[in-house]
Amino acid sequence: MSQLFRTKNIDQLIADSHDPAKRLAKSLGPWSLAALGVGAVIGSGIFILTGTAAAGEVRSFESILHAPLLDIFLNGTDSLARVGRPGAGPGIALSFILVAIACSFAALCYAELASMIPIAGSAYTYAYATLGEIFAWIIGWGLILEYAVSNMAVAVGFSAYFNDILHALFGVTLPPRLSQPMIAGGQFTGNWFNLPAALVLGILTILLVRGVKESASANNIMVIVKIAAILIFVAGAGRAINSDNWQPFMPNGFPGVLTGAAIVFFTYIGFDSVSTAAEECRTPQRDLPFSIILSLIVCTILYVSVALTLTGIANWKTLHNAAPVANALKALGFDSIRKWVDFGALVGMISSLLVFQYGQARVWFAMSRDKLLPDAFSRVHPRFQTPHVSTIAAGIVVGIPAGIWDIGTFADLSNIGTLFAFIIVSAGVLRLRKTQPDRPRGFRVPLVPFLPVFSIVCCLILMTSLPLETWLRFVVWLAIGLALYYGYGRKRTAMES
Repeated sequence: MSQLFRTKNIDQLIADSHDPAKRLAKSLGPWSLAALGVGAVIGSGIFILTGTAAAGEVRSFESILHAPLLDIFLNGTDSLARVGRPGAGPGIALSFILVAIACSFAALCYAELASMIPIAGSAYTYAYATLGEIFAWIIGWGLILEYAVSNMAVAVGFSAYFNDILHALFGVTLPPRLSQPMIAGGQFTGNWFNLPAALVLGILTILLVRGVKESASANNIMVIVKIAAILIFVAGAGRAINSDNWQPFMPNGFPGVLTGAAIVFFTYIGFDSVSTAAEECRTPQRDLPFSIILSLIVCTILYVSVALTLTGIANWKTLHNAAPVANALKALGFDSIRKWVDFGALVGMISSLLVFQYGQARVWFAMSRDKLLPDAFSRVHPRFQTPHVSTIAAGIVVGIPAGIWDIGTFADLSNIGTLFAFIIVSAGVLRLRKTQPDRPRGFRVPLVPFLPVFSIVCCLILMTSLPLETWLRFVVWLAIGLALYYGYGRKRTAMES
């Protein structure tokens, strides 16, 4: 039991990061860090899941597995079996605001811990320093799931937009057998492999291996392009807004808005990726809090603007597809704007893929350096000073499933792991305020303990809005992770101590 709840000394964590054999290059400034956050946050949420969350899923067969857990507790299973997942409708704009508020409390907690513990690994490292090894493993295992399935979903969406822009520019599309999932809705489709989804991940893996400075520079350019595309969409399509499409604004009431918030929650986790870059930041105590908070503010404004425009130009019931923005513009005949949006969507999703692959590799790297994963994952390339083995492994783990399954398989599974990580980070702030109140902090969460507690409550509410099916899958994932911990990781860390 003492090993399970053993914490790592913060000073020792920082000292370990200076080991020449496992040291990462410090090359990121505040604006590159903020661009990492925007690069991760603005992607699938605007160009894919906005439509899914607005339209919802109404199912004709009886299955409580797809019902929000909170509704099961409140209303029982009989009525929910017929409801499915209610859409937020135009109220998806409120869903984004609700998520931003919930995320802001978690973001403040991340900012404090990131300024205190500027180490790769994000919530995993914070859990190890505050709550103990078992919590660190659970969070690390959950973060691997979070980053992997997020990028699987975005890669599938990238493939759909890639085909759309090929058709818009050249009048051709890739054959479905090579550009669509092999399995959709649990059924084999007859397609062979989603090749664009896997190829884009392979290219980004090569870029990430070559260096974080080069990757950040590429991301900065892509962020500028995607913001420009969003502004073109809002300004250009805004003249076609029909206010009747906003009536009723919340067709399924607040439960629909809440479910929509749970669906789109993982689109906001870019600030989590910023914290994974702590070890490669030149001035982490100052720049990490600034970048985390700035990225959240910018992205909230962009999300709400796009949500209102999209539900204003198209009826919310028509938005359940893999490319809702492009399809809505196509229906209006706005082909020139659609081309810009498609290009921006492609660049935006590439940027999101880049940042999440970057973050995932850093989590693998940190867990390996702590002996919870094999040593190979903490190897640093002698020339590029990047965790090349972790980066390549992450590319394979994400690329192959992205070529096989559809987007709906991935989205919710990412959300629950993220929410759980936010709870642990918020609890970590409370823990360190009590055990190490005098330790220097580059940023301090105001109104402690109220804001961290409120962060925990918000995350718990959103977790109960996820389907029971997602909870079951998450429990299975945790069970597999705990088996690996007890069979491998725990023995290695015991030998180290």
